[in-house]
Amino acid sequence: MLSVPDAPAVADPRSPFDLGDDSAYRRWREAKLDAYPLAIEEAVVEVGDPRALTRAEHRAMLERCRIYNFAVYASTARHDADEGIARLLGRQFGLTRLDCNWLADEDGISTLAVSGTGDRREYVPYTDRAIKWHTDGYYNRPERRIRAMVLHCVSDAVSGGENALLDHEIAYILLRDANPEFVRALMAPDAMTIPARVDETGVARDEQTGPVFQVDAHTGELGMRYTARTRSIEWKQDATTAAAVACLAKALESSPHVARVRLAPGMGVLANNVLHDRTAFRDAPGHRRLLYRARYYDRIAGTERAALRAAAARNIARARAEAPPWRSC
Repeated sequence: MLSVPDAPAVADPRSPFDLGDDSAYRRWREAKLDAYPLAIEEAVVEVGDPRALTRAEHRAMLERCRIYNFAVYASTARHDADEGIARLLGRQFGLTRLDCNWLADEDGISTLAVSGTGDRREYVPYTDRAIKWHTDGYYNRPERRIRAMVLHCVSDAVSGGENALLDHEIAYILLRDANPEFVRALMAPDAMTIPARVDETGVARDEQTGPVFQVDAHTGELGMRYTARTRSIEWKQDATTAAAVACLAKALESSPHVARVRLAPGMGVLANNVLHDRTAFRDAPGHRRLLYRARYYDRIAGTERAALRAAAARNIARARAEAPPWRSC
């Protein structure tokens, strides 16, 4: 198992996401980028049963999530068609409030596979087509904001189906470094609108307007709602927003901080709703791609900035305890 650097220290409780506080941002940025560029192997943790992690496995996954906002695991639960894997893994990280969306199964877990019947066949996650960059639940109401997710692979496709992942905090850095006004534009409450979804009975989901980047009023954590789709989306009509959207799109296609992984059976992703996409894939008779997805209103416990400060303090205390006693000349 690869070693992982300690959780980055946060020097003080001031928000690095305050555009008026450049010093707090610079300190946080330096600590954040210490772990980059990222080789995907550094984010992978080998585990036994994801339903019951050992203390060491849990700590290793949490360390990755603290640094990258996601962890990839490779488990021995290969070809185990148990929806409980996603739910029980999430519970070990404080994830309990499932987003029971209308296409999910009765237990709130979504079975992602090519569907030839019913409502699911109309939606890209249930096809073999590529999915563009997005965060989950970008069309949800604010009170149903998705903060974390679990993906677990039961079986992979014959070919294709690779995922790309980018920590949304890195996306924030790339935009703020390019032009702080880009961040300001994407924090506007009317930056992005997803039109209402209408079916034969009328309006099935209301229009949703909101920011791309938002800071949680209670925790101070940065969240993101985004989609690279070009249809059924309305961006605020001003030059700065247009330039910010173009800058973000370019970063997603060319940033060295993007990690790519093709999930094999037994592998999965635990994440604080980072940006991700999926390439097109090909199934075959008797060999179809099948993943379980759980989406949560909770954030992964232990990845909050307060927890990072506590972890940094513990690291310092441990280093002092392990240091040889000081002696004068």
